[in-house]
Amino acid sequence: MWEPSTRYPDPSVVTMDPSFAKYRLPLASVERLFTGCRWSEGPVWFGDGRYVLWSDIPNNRILKWEEETGAVSAFRKPSNNANGNTRDRQGRLVTCEHDARRVTRTEYDGSITVLADSYQGKKLNSPNDIVVKSDGSIWFTDPVFGISGFYEGHKAESEVTPAVYRLDPDGTLEVMADDIPGPNGLAFSPDETILYVVASRADPREILAYDVVDGRKLANGRVFINARGGSPDGFRVDVDGNLWCGWGMGDPDLDGVRIFNPRGAPIGHIKLPERCANLCFGGVYRNRLFMAASHGLYSLYVNTQGALGG
Repeated sequence: MWEPSTRYPDPSVVTMDPSFAKYRLPLASVERLFTGCRWSEGPVWFGDGRYVLWSDIPNNRILKWEEETGAVSAFRKPSNNANGNTRDRQGRLVTCEHDARRVTRTEYDGSITVLADSYQGKKLNSPNDIVVKSDGSIWFTDPVFGISGFYEGHKAESEVTPAVYRLDPDGTLEVMADDIPGPNGLAFSPDETILYVVASRADPREILAYDVVDGRKLANGRVFINARGGSPDGFRVDVDGNLWCGWGMGDPDLDGVRIFNPRGAPIGHIKLPERCANLCFGGVYRNRLFMAASHGLYSLYVNTQGALGG
């Protein structure tokens, strides 16, 4: 049974390279905020309301954790087996829905607008993870995970090749890359010149890097990180360009969050008692890491800030 550390510094926060020391807070420890999910995913911070939303995919719900009280409630149920979430540059919730095979936006009044559910007349597979660029374009991955069975969506035939898409504010949907085995988590570098994408069906798993050309196209795809036994899933980037990656599966010692510097070298690890699927930065100063990990939601204050747009 997991118990939080009673000692500082928290031994769960591991320095793998001396450069990670500047990002550790010696008087901060890993906290478990909630447990009771079947598969936690897609956390997103709402600073104006001081709460986190995250998906519990098999339970078909989006949950809400409130910073002020610690209360957890159902924000949306059913959620169409929602997975990845983020906010657009107007602060609205944008969500990937496995079961409905679409990307939606929640308007200020709570109504839901369908942003994308098909490409060239064919249904999307099961949108997975999502980010919003500074120009308002929405970038998302569309693997087949949600239509592979009845646990995170419903079984169905794939009509389009798994891909990374860009959705422009005018509604134009374009394929950015369709040769990634199992496209999953994605994030931009702080200056938006690089897009990172997890290839979750590569063996071993990889995080790929692409140059962003004219803000609209991808070029020069290459392997940025070879997971070598780990399983990167969702991730976010801090203001220094470090990747904070949900990690785990297989070896329990790998469960948690693995941190890589902008050159792709591992510099730190946050140990959790279960695999971390995705994470986000939040809190007043965007220096609190919220980690959706298997059955629960965890947090840790760190000495950096999340880049905008994640």
